[in-house]
Amino acid sequence: MDDNQLSARIEAIVGERPMRLSVLSGGCVGEVYRATMPSGRDLVAKVARVGAGVGPGGSGLAIEGFMLDYLSTNSDLPTPKVRSADDSLLLMDMVECGGGLGTVVQRDAARHVAALHDLTTPHGFGFECDTVIGGLRQPNPWTPKWRDFFRDQRLMYMGREAERVGRLPTALMRRLSLFCEVLDRWITEPARPSLIHGDMWTGNVLSANDHISGFIDPAIYFADPEIELAFTTLFSTFGDAFFSRYNELRPIRPGFFEERRDIYNLYPLLVHVRLFGGSYVASVDRTLSKFGH
Repeated sequence: MDDNQLSARIEAIVGERPMRLSVLSGGCVGEVYRATMPSGRDLVAKVARVGAGVGPGGSGLAIEGFMLDYLSTNSDLPTPKVRSADDSLLLMDMVECGGGLGTVVQRDAARHVAALHDLTTPHGFGFECDTVIGGLRQPNPWTPKWRDFFRDQRLMYMGREAERVGRLPTALMRRLSLFCEVLDRWITEPARPSLIHGDMWTGNVLSANDHISGFIDPAIYFADPEIELAFTTLFSTFGDAFFSRYNELRPIRPGFFEERRDIYNLYPLLVHVRLFGGSYVASVDRTLSKFGH
């Protein structure tokens, strides 16, 4: 889709033509643009790349729009308003950003994340449909037990995907499989499922004026909320200020930082192995070795 076509699509959706399109960073399955609008209410347009059919039914942009709408409707988590979403174009309101993730912002983030994790479901662990993470399919069949879901739909599924494309060595996949057989040594069942954002790394957390302005690029499902907390440490998204405030609102069980954090981070590491390979393979190796596998 060239700039003229994109401008025409945006005009057909919102009733005014962009004055300018500027390329933004990010986007696993497409190009991202800022659309400067005559009304002053700028938009973000994510446009699928040709052949980027990695999500359920297409590029994953439609499901990304659905997930943002779900969070907007069912939680108080700040997210951009979706104007239109299909597998060729996701159009959203621009969210103010650029404020960094200092102490005050991290405490504000903890308030939002704790409130999100208070949301539950009677259906078990999973979601009403498959979602995407980093443009990859994320299966979410409703499962009564968290350990079973985490083992089968997260570790084993993504490990097999990474092995299938030649980025996870077969020997390492065997070690992962053996580790999954004894997960009950470290993973206990949470009191109830929690709704999670699912992809809470620094680039997906926006702030302005010492507060969180938006969470973007979700990968939602109902889970043990500790898997979300773990992910926020993998790329140093949040630190002590966040965890201190979160713990005041939702006490973190003993053993999380010592053991379970590393186990839960196997999943995003496997996602990165599937996408990129490289040093992430060694990170999976080190984690399995830490736990005797």
